[in-house]
Amino acid sequence: MQAKLSTRPSVRRCAVTGALGLALLSTGLPAATARNTGPDLSRFHDQKIKWSACGGMDVPKDLQCGKVTVPLDYDRPKAGTLDLALARYRATGESRGSVLLNFGGPGGSGVSELSAGGKDFMHLTNGYDVVTFDPRGVGRSSPVTCGPATLDIVEATDGDEKLTDPRDVLRRLREAAAECAKHSGPVLPHIGTVNAARDMDVMRRALGDDRLNYLGFSYGTRLGAVYAARFPDKVGRMVLDGVDTLTEPLTEQGLTGARGQQTALENFLDWCVEDIACPFGQDARQARRHVEQVIASLDADPVPTGFGEPFSGQDMVGAIGQALYSEELWPTLERALAQLLEDGDTRGLEGFVSGGVAFPVRARTPADTGGGLTDPEDVPMDNLPAALMAINCADDPDRPTADQFAGSLERLRARYEEASPVFGRYRLTQVLMCYGRPKGTDYIRDDVKDLDTSKMLLVGTRGDPATPYRWTVETAERLGPAAVVLDNKGEGHTGYASSECVHRKVDDFLLYGSLPPDGSSCGSEGSRTSRDDD
Repeated sequence: MQAKLSTRPSVRRCAVTGALGLALLSTGLPAATARNTGPDLSRFHDQKIKWSACGGMDVPKDLQCGKVTVPLDYDRPKAGTLDLALARYRATGESRGSVLLNFGGPGGSGVSELSAGGKDFMHLTNGYDVVTFDPRGVGRSSPVTCGPATLDIVEATDGDEKLTDPRDVLRRLREAAAECAKHSGPVLPHIGTVNAARDMDVMRRALGDDRLNYLGFSYGTRLGAVYAARFPDKVGRMVLDGVDTLTEPLTEQGLTGARGQQTALENFLDWCVEDIACPFGQDARQARRHVEQVIASLDADPVPTGFGEPFSGQDMVGAIGQALYSEELWPTLERALAQLLEDGDTRGLEGFVSGGVAFPVRARTPADTGGGLTDPEDVPMDNLPAALMAINCADDPDRPTADQFAGSLERLRARYEEASPVFGRYRLTQVLMCYGRPKGTDYIRDDVKDLDTSKMLLVGTRGDPATPYRWTVETAERLGPAAVVLDNKGEGHTGYASSECVHRKVDDFLLYGSLPPDGSSCGSEGSRTSRDDD
């Protein structure tokens, strides 16, 4: 999921919730691997990063790029390697080391996000090099893709009549998974948060830091928690903002997301109908019905995008969902919806679904993925949804049998439609994409708990539609006394970009080690978006 104030686009665009359940293959990494044992990784730990200007017309001149090399398979480090793309802003004064950022997803490119919104983190350069990366399978780091199967995955569950035959749905999802494996190359079986956490420890060593200082948003909180569990003695100052669940099944995460998005949509429509230009009129109840009618109409008869691809009602749902995580995006969403209804122009809504399946997908073969960095123009258009699928399902151990799948589908469908008449089907489709695929790791659910680390700051936002505040409380209890909770009594997904109070307290902790008391709070700082913002 996604979010934030328009003044902080980097976090807004890519903080995608861990509630999206999708993907393919397990991490292939035994959860019980003991620390300081196993294959020799010294050649990876001893490497030095060569930094240089990133280049590119739209890239800030002071942004530097580099790479680290990691094993494809940590159990067999001689079997192949991957290069992971890095970017940094150097400390303005004397550097005390680095702070590593993950903007969420999973599937978001950290390098692209820091390039677009790095100014939001410039205060941290008072003491740190601010560094981010494209995780394995993402962006320039051996990006995964499903090729033409990206559309097949959606079509497998597209339409009520298809959900009446669960075994056919499962067959088609398995076929699509095989296509994803064919097009993604050797990285796919080794994707997932456990391996990404091990990659971060290689980065820490290559950056020359004794401990990892870290700021993670949304999915990035899952990644940070896994790192802390695997490398407890290497945790420095760690902040987790928009805290993901570590225990809820994907089906329950999807329901939570559907409910949160439905509430956010109703709040948006209450705001929209106060404007004479609202494309849904001036009555909130009728506006809700109008939205549902437009979605149904587009599902029955999609309109073409500028690329000639069909734009369906579910594409509209995905776009609206992305726009709803920050109130400051509401005026833009209102205009985009008006463009669609008045002119049949989908471009405004397409802007909210970067990497979405409405765009052409360039099919690749495994020969394209040699382990080195991928040129930006060669990153597949479907990399974001393909990586999200791969990582979320690599992290999920639940795989029902065909009989269980068939027996539960109708019940699940009813629960999702009750949770949200608009987002229920969209969320259910995402959850179904894990079914029929190999099981993921059980390490996160079973072993990320009772941490013996230095104190870490967990930020939960009361009005967060993607990662509800209760997940912050539950995860803090699970992690143990090391977790300190900051209660942000505001709206929107995560707090760093939407609350000056949260921003200040996070920076104070990262820069100076000043940790707020457990249970302290930041008050609400805003109201519904002003029409002056238009």
